[in-house]
Amino acid sequence: MTVLALSDLLGLPVYDAHAAKLGRVREAAILPQEDANHVSALIVRTPAGDRLVSASLLLSVNGGVHTSAVAADLPQYTSGEGMLLLERDLLDQQIIDVNGRKVVRVNDVELTLDLSDANATRLRVSFVDAGARGAIRRLLKGVVPRHPLSSWLQRIPARSIPWEAVNLIETDPARRVRLKISSERVSRLHPADIADIIEELAPAERDAVFQALDEDVAADTLEEIDPKLQASILSHMESERAADIVEEMDPDAAADLLGDLTDEHSDAILQEMQPEERQEVEDLLEFEEDTAAGRMTTDYMSLAPTARVQDAVEMLKHFEGGLESMSTIFLVGEGEKLLGAVPLALLIVSAPDTMLSGLAADPLITVSAEADEREVAELFDKYNLLTLPVVDDKGALTGVITADDVISILRSQL
Repeated sequence: MTVLALSDLLGLPVYDAHAAKLGRVREAAILPQEDANHVSALIVRTPAGDRLVSASLLLSVNGGVHTSAVAADLPQYTSGEGMLLLERDLLDQQIIDVNGRKVVRVNDVELTLDLSDANATRLRVSFVDAGARGAIRRLLKGVVPRHPLSSWLQRIPARSIPWEAVNLIETDPARRVRLKISSERVSRLHPADIADIIEELAPAERDAVFQALDEDVAADTLEEIDPKLQASILSHMESERAADIVEEMDPDAAADLLGDLTDEHSDAILQEMQPEERQEVEDLLEFEEDTAAGRMTTDYMSLAPTARVQDAVEMLKHFEGGLESMSTIFLVGEGEKLLGAVPLALLIVSAPDTMLSGLAADPLITVSAEADEREVAELFDKYNLLTLPVVDDKGALTGVITADDVISILRSQL
């Protein structure tokens, strides 16, 4: 395998089937929908205008690009629509390094020449260069002779990122196809890592990344982003798309976020939401944000005290709330009055027919809906809680505060 930098490929002379010079390499193009890893064609600047030389016509790259092309048969290059052009679309652009979980700038691209076929040469995009080596190579190209420059550049540590491990950030809707190359790799990151990446980006790039995420991943990511940026991101989305994401968020987080938007924008998003999710969020919006009720979620699991372990296990199988809300099963009686709480861990070591009332933890710690954030944090600290039920003045369970809600409280006070 031979490695060739894109900056070295650009400008090389191109020769036809009779060794006559056609012109010089202007660009290298990829068709992402067909093959996201190999160059599909070179764009060659000729006296008769720019022409496309298909990758199937490449014979070798040695002091120039040698092809089996016939000049008269080469199609004219008219548009890069649907193409990823390596110089135009990669050099100096920001990309997400999913392995490094950060945003970097592309200084050069490394191509691998596959010479295994005696009748053709394939150019594979192998790495992007995000270090000083690529930047200096481009800066000194044509100023310092190629061979001395190549030898000197070997002293500079490489900062190469595998092509398969990057995701392109595209802000131009006309070329949105570029996001399809490896956007699924971003979705596999932890939402907190995606949030860190997004916080590094300019507003337009943030929007582009969010457009590439599934609603559930976008929702988890939005909850991890600095609250100051959440409202800004949501305000740039169409109401329908924003509603799809908000519906996947925990109700308490969704209510906090919508509460930071203008009434007009918040109402527009609520109108696009499904009735059940909309009602949950609207109920939470009635409470002051710095109270227990303003921090609670309505996603929790509750059963009658006569229920048994097997009933709780069945409920767990179908519960769609967050992981934090799965740590406790609450026991409620008539009028939703809170009677007890059963830790999830006890379900594992108990027989299926054990009544939940016999597993309830003691004492039962609760907080009133009007309690302030400081009292909530103190209760979590004092009793090492994972969840804290919120009750009204009649003792009815109205919601639950989870440990991650307390972390959000503490972060907001930093």
